[in-house]
Amino acid sequence: MGVGTDVASLRVGVERLPHAEGLPLPRYETEHSAGLDLLAAIGENEKITLESGKWVLVPTGLKLHLPEGHEGQVRPRSGLALKHGVTVLNAPGTIDADYRGEVGVILVNHGPAPFVINRGMRVAQLVVAAVTRVRLAEEGALEKTGRGQGGFGSTGV
Repeated sequence: MGVGTDVASLRVGVERLPHAEGLPLPRYETEHSAGLDLLAAIGENEKITLESGKWVLVPTGLKLHLPEGHEGQVRPRSGLALKHGVTVLNAPGTIDADYRGEVGVILVNHGPAPFVINRGMRVAQLVVAAVTRVRLAEEGALEKTGRGQGGFGSTGV
């Protein structure tokens, strides 16, 4: 069995767009990786320079057919965040099961220096997860708990 393969794995359809030709499909880099690495599908001789404090939509060249009851979560790569201050602006970005457009990654540069994105660079991770749909039921006053309304750091650091 190869890295990240499993007889019980979920099938996700992929359409490759012309600007992603020649790039490998996203894959799990280790046996127990949760996310598939998404690659930048920009021109062979192109680059994107992401200046400090700016953001950009990076194309992946892929459209997904996620099964009903699932979503795709576009998450940052920890190495880009730690080493360069580059992360996913709307983390996690959500890909709904009925979305059929190109998957894009909104990267932001919080670091002090410009960051260069080249073709095929691993820019984010894709995690596919089950979705629980809820039905909201208005109840008036909610049951009290020990925590109550404490939030936003109320339990300390």
